Amino acid sequence: MDGGRQRPRHEDLEEHDLTRARIRMAHLLEVETGYRSGSRSWARPGEPRTEYDPERTTLTERRRAKVAELKGLDRQEAKHLGLEWISERTLKRMAAQYDENGLMGLADGRWTPPLRGRRAIGDEVAEAIRAVHAESLHRSKLSMKTKERLIHQYVREKFETEGKKVEVPHYTTLAKVWKEWFGADGARQRYIRSAAAVETGKAKVVIVRPGQVVALDTTPLPVKVLDDVFGAPISVHLTLALDTYSHSLVAFRLTPVSDSSVEVAMLLRDVLLPLPMRPDWGEEMEWPYPGVPAALVAEFAGHRVAGLPFFAPETVTSDHGSVYKNHQIVQVARTLRMELLPARAMRPTDKAACERAFAGIQSLLLELLLGFRGVDVADRGVDPEEDAVWTLAEIEHLLATWVVAVWQNRRLDQYSPAWDPGGRHSPNTLFAAAAARDGISLEIPEPSLYYELLPAHFVKIDRRRGVKIGGLWYGGTDPILDPYRGQRSGRSGRHEGKWAINRDPRDCREVYFEDPEHPGLWHALSWNGLPPGDDVPAFSDTRVREVLREAARAGLKPRDDGELLPVLLKLVAARTPVAEWPTQKTAKQRSEQAREMARARAALSDRAPVPLSVLPPPAPPAELAATTRRAVTADRQRRREAAVSQPPTAPPLLGASLRARNLFLLPDEDVDQADEPGSGTT
Repeated sequence: MDGGRQRPRHEDLEEHDLTRARIRMAHLLEVETGYRSGSRSWARPGEPRTEYDPERTTLTERRRAKVAELKGLDRQEAKHLGLEWISERTLKRMAAQYDENGLMGLADGRWTPPLRGRRAIGDEVAEAIRAVHAESLHRSKLSMKTKERLIHQYVREKFETEGKKVEVPHYTTLAKVWKEWFGADGARQRYIRSAAAVETGKAKVVIVRPGQVVALDTTPLPVKVLDDVFGAPISVHLTLALDTYSHSLVAFRLTPVSDSSVEVAMLLRDVLLPLPMRPDWGEEMEWPYPGVPAALVAEFAGHRVAGLPFFAPETVTSDHGSVYKNHQIVQVARTLRMELLPARAMRPTDKAACERAFAGIQSLLLELLLGFRGVDVADRGVDPEEDAVWTLAEIEHLLATWVVAVWQNRRLDQYSPAWDPGGRHSPNTLFAAAAARDGISLEIPEPSLYYELLPAHFVKIDRRRGVKIGGLWYGGTDPILDPYRGQRSGRSGRHEGKWAINRDPRDCREVYFEDPEHPGLWHALSWNGLPPGDDVPAFSDTRVREVLREAARAGLKPRDDGELLPVLLKLVAARTPVAEWPTQKTAKQRSEQAREMARARAALSDRAPVPLSVLPPPAPPAELAATTRRAVTADRQRRREAAVSQPPTAPPLLGASLRARNLFLLPDEDVDQADEPGSGTT
């Protein structure tokens, strides 16, 4: 295929071209075998000729003889066969093409040229159609009749002159060509513009095995559930991992808030791990796939395995949410050796299977549960929060049980494989058929994979306090860090001399350190603020940020000149904020300011003229602000004085009582000496 064109066949050749190709083949077969038919069984009279006898000559000698023979042909005859420039290299190339494509390998490509399109669409009209298409994306939605008029306008102004006339096809022809080139334009204009801005490419992915493509997507769960701590109704998000070949729900996660990169990383890890059997699951939910006994899978996994496929995904496709595109997920994909393939923008077919899975879960299970709130506010019940009876742990267990018992055994009417389009298949049977054909990989990741998928922080190890991650100190007294306290690591590059510490943002009580002496061995470093025992509840990085923010707001953090710079800038901004810089105002702000000034001038012109002596001169802004502050202060003082009947007396100074009882205190110089005893005054 080349641009939607099927590979040419010898039936496409005209009769005279087919004859020329057969003559070429006869010459080539005589060189290769010594016989023009290609076989000794159909030898013609006089074959093999002496110079082409395979028992007396080599292939190189026969090629040289054929080159000499064809060069002796009449020039017109050789040109008609396309062999006027024959050489040994040409014969080698013809032999390779004949082995690959048969008779069509010897046919000139110019004998079967691709179609050039409609004769009615010339180069000028084609250019006009493309120009109008680009213009219609920029403008508001236009009808095809308007586009036709724009095409006529473009052709008239660009190509037509006094002596040249360009014929523009009829409206119906233009409409057909427009639909063939750009598709139907029944969508909204904003969506057509967004789709046209994305390069979709023409490559198509044919999915032929489990794990080739796994689709990820997140949606709010349309059921109100109760949290496991306070029993309050909350909303949760459901994240699915769907194998697009077998349509198996290989993993899912329920998160009380919007999912994070750690949740997605753990979801991808769940795809690689076999699902353990739960206590209330019977034998009918155990590993059912033929070819690999359940006991063997349980031996590799270390526990009994439920009937849900597990494998290493090759490609993971998702939407363009930030949780699926951040650097943490990219690093996780590299660690798991999988390729991230974001779905094309405005192309819902890339994740159609995942969207259909969400709709199937809702119609088959979630609508039956109390607390179902629907997909729209107008369709919501009286009080779905009051109806909620399922806790988060219970709804997770219900979904896991339903996936293994119902979804994996449900018939797929519209997803039959290409090798059995009319058969009855379920996700389990499709996976079993692929396992019988290609086998099942029982390579189960090590438990240490959990630590490798966590976000890494590169820090220094303090001699006394340990490591600081997210504002908290860890491992202050842990002996694991003793050999490395105050030391530089052997790491080079961007994080030169620093140590890698992994942390789970969902539980900040511990961080994890990989021992350099024993790769793959991870140690948990506890938070220095943890008391002895395990009775401290878990807290996330969000809670840590809130605590540190409140501490900084309360003034508990010392500040240097760099930290006090925002305070200085705030003082400066009180007079000249950045928004008032002439170069920083947006066009909208400038237009609003101009509009206000125009309205003010209009109001001024509408007023009756007033003598200048009546109006006081305008005060500067600084004086107006000072006057306002003095008025507010005076009003507050007046209200305080009115609230108190008798003004309070000021307390004595701290040294007044000491001075009154001190016998050795010298009198002040301004005291009259005549009042003292013995002064001689009568």
